[in-house]
Amino acid sequence: MTDRPSTFQIWYLAARPKTLPAAVAPIVVGTAVAIHENGFVWWIALLALLTALLLQIAANFANDAIDAKKGSDTADRTGPTRITTAGYVTYRQVMNATWITLALAMVTGIPLLIRGGWPFVALGIASLVCAVAYTGGPFPISYLGLGEVFVFLFFGLIAVTGTAYLQTGELTALSLAASIPPGAMIVGILIVNNYRDRKQDAIVNKRTVAVRIGARNTRIEYFSMLVITAVSPFVFWVIGWLNWSALLTILAWPMLWQLAQQVRTLQGPALNRTLGYTGKTALVFSILLGAALIISR
Repeated sequence: MTDRPSTFQIWYLAARPKTLPAAVAPIVVGTAVAIHENGFVWWIALLALLTALLLQIAANFANDAIDAKKGSDTADRTGPTRITTAGYVTYRQVMNATWITLALAMVTGIPLLIRGGWPFVALGIASLVCAVAYTGGPFPISYLGLGEVFVFLFFGLIAVTGTAYLQTGELTALSLAASIPPGAMIVGILIVNNYRDRKQDAIVNKRTVAVRIGARNTRIEYFSMLVITAVSPFVFWVIGWLNWSALLTILAWPMLWQLAQQVRTLQGPALNRTLGYTGKTALVFSILLGAALIISR
């Protein structure tokens, strides 16, 4: 029997640090778009980053508690330890932590809502609701196989364009297009998670895309996200948004290739490192794309 982790280790597990690049990557790209368009505002970029991180952590807390309550997470799960299922803390404690984290996100997000106006109020409310509704509520997003759609919308399209718009005051074609690579990579994090858990999810009637389309097609779905990510900067170059600096993103291609090989060959718990590496690759690629955008301004 293993020793109980410390309080810090328990909540560190619950925050799921391997998924946090999903919150950082789109803010990096959105801010780079703002710099490219000569509209950088440092305090907005900082508040957007803090708010995104808090929303991601709140969503992870809620997922931990709600999946345990529904029985979707069991002691023999293939993924990393979940603190509610493991009995380290109670469902109520984790949900209380969720509400506190959401409240902090509201505090850091209020200046952004004031600057962005009523559309961002609506988006802010939607973000708060979806942080819990991803696994909870009468129509849980992940259980209905809609996870990829919502992840791309919130971690790609909305996060990148919203970050850029709050700084520049403009919604541009570049900000919309620049949301595609980080959005695709962050969808990839979810695909790996669902690919790893597909057998257990099917047993508890969690109808993720991986459960619906099977292992082979899920791998194809993941490979498609990698290709979209790799090709996008060169499309931007052809359009004229990037110059030679688009070549910087080639530095991330070995990471993309390694991910493709891992998903092709690994199964079960071995994919835990692939999930973390997908998040790391999303962040590295976003930094390289951001650098290219800044150089090309």
